[in-house]
Amino acid sequence: MTVHIIGLGPGRAGLLTAETVELLRSGTPVILRTRHHPTVDTVDAGRMFADCDDLYAALPGFEDVYAAIVERVVAAANAGDVVYAVPGHPLVAERSVSLLVAALAGVDIPMKIYPAVSFVDAAASALGLDFGTTQVCDALDLRIDAQRPALISQVHDRDGATDLKLRLIDIYPPSHELVVLSDLGTDAASSRTVPLADLDHRPFGYLDTLYVPALAPIEDVRRLDGLKAIVSRLHAPDGCPWDLEQTHESLRQHLLEEAYETLEAIDSGDAARLSEELGDLLLQVFMHAEVADRNGTFALGDITEHIARKLIHRHPHVFADGEAQTADDVAANWERLKQGEKPRESVLDGVPATLPALAASQTIQGRARRIGFDWPDIEGPLEKLAEEIGEFARADGVTEREDEFGDILFVIANIGQRLGVDAEQALRGANAKFRRRFGAVEALARDRSLDLRDLDLPGLDELWDEVKREERAGRL
Repeated sequence: MTVHIIGLGPGRAGLLTAETVELLRSGTPVILRTRHHPTVDTVDAGRMFADCDDLYAALPGFEDVYAAIVERVVAAANAGDVVYAVPGHPLVAERSVSLLVAALAGVDIPMKIYPAVSFVDAAASALGLDFGTTQVCDALDLRIDAQRPALISQVHDRDGATDLKLRLIDIYPPSHELVVLSDLGTDAASSRTVPLADLDHRPFGYLDTLYVPALAPIEDVRRLDGLKAIVSRLHAPDGCPWDLEQTHESLRQHLLEEAYETLEAIDSGDAARLSEELGDLLLQVFMHAEVADRNGTFALGDITEHIARKLIHRHPHVFADGEAQTADDVAANWERLKQGEKPRESVLDGVPATLPALAASQTIQGRARRIGFDWPDIEGPLEKLAEEIGEFARADGVTEREDEFGDILFVIANIGQRLGVDAEQALRGANAKFRRRFGAVEALARDRSLDLRDLDLPGLDELWDEVKREERAGRL
């Protein structure tokens, strides 16, 4: 028993290979994936072949249909030789064949796949293009490189075209012109050019294929490949003189500034601003990658590979057979795996010295807490805070006061972390609140022709309290 897997070509029967015609006429039972193909009326004029169109009508999705087709073909193969015939070429954008090949290997049933003319061949002829760099994509499982031309199959109907359009608009501009190729391989073959935005304005059929021209690298602005191409161009020998002078050290301040501007955008609650600032922050990663590539130390691929492998390794509960039911389980696994990757003498090793002081304090205290070095409850740090305040009050001299004041901040950071408060964020919020209120005080003073420098403390407090009352009432 052998399964013979053949392709019926893209359209008219004249494109069938002689070997395929001979097999169809051999008397071996034939199962068609579908009768919705021009060749079928010629090769099965007497309707002797079985088909799987009933499965398309009965099952909810294509994956269910393909799985049922595989079961049907395997069952037939158990009784003897069988021919499974699909449109086009069996190994070009034909999901049912890939599933069938895997299934037959699992049950040790011999198979043979025969060459055929594919829709790709017909499309190349229709467009008069060399398809050397063209990618073949499936509309039902779209994976596409915008900087290479693409041929997309499986656009069966208008609903599918609408879904495809929405996914393509995430990558291409709405005005990008596409070519819809209809009835490929038949005498009725035709083509029409449409902007992406209008892709679903007309019906689609089983023999329709979509050709998507490539975007130039600087036009591919919605994906990382395009950004990589643009930054690489800036760092090319004939690129931007400023970019070519940059080093990791010269870019350091820009990285820090962009990180803080991103934090400000998060605090603002403005999604558009956050999107922009995240882009500026991402640019810094690409800039450092280009500097490293120029120096021959590492490339962008090293960066992405490193973080990708780290994420997979540290999430065994997602990518392997590990277990983690809660966020605490995940954190514990993360630390255990991290320790295995980078053994450290101290649990405090690896805390960046450049972290802002409050953030660093919470980080190192958090690490100490994970091995049990901390007060058992909130009462301990609250008592310690009162003790440290007393020591600060008794301190003599700038050095001693600074030391005791640091202890106060250290305990406050501990208290904040215990209560789920980000000390750095809390202080940024307090600073922002003060700036907002002080700005309102300055505005009141201007409206009343007052000079703040001429007011005594009670006068300033009066304006401050007025601003707070207006703020609570929602008028500021």
